[in-house]
Amino acid sequence: MDFTSIIIILFGSTFGLITRIFIQKHLKINIGFDIQNTSIVNFLSSFFLGILVAFNFVNNKILFLFYTGFLGCFSTFSSFIYQLFILLKKRKLFRLFFHYFEVIIVSFFCFYLGYYLVQIIT
Repeated sequence: MDFTSIIIILFGSTFGLITRIFIQKHLKINIGFDIQNTSIVNFLSSFFLGILVAFNFVNNKILFLFYTGFLGCFSTFSSFIYQLFILLKKRKLFRLFFHYFEVIIVSFFCFYLGYYLVQIIT
């Protein structure tokens, strides 16, 4: 890996981190029940990943910028696991089960939606 690739990854990861923090601090969605901001970030990250996969980039600099840099810092897998742990610790097993499947199923749907939209457009 050359120095340019490292700078590209750092730029993408910085933008991904800033975007994640902004969403986690300022965005609140309630559709009959609260959706945790970490889940929103995971849904958006899955959607963007689907778009990225559908474009099938072969340029390593684009992959470093968006996939490794931006999405690597934007997605919040460790926060998702921590939330599951807190729910387990509080013995809220139904909420733990619901949150797990909510994130996994909806994230996969968002990934496929992003992929499918690009397939339709191109």
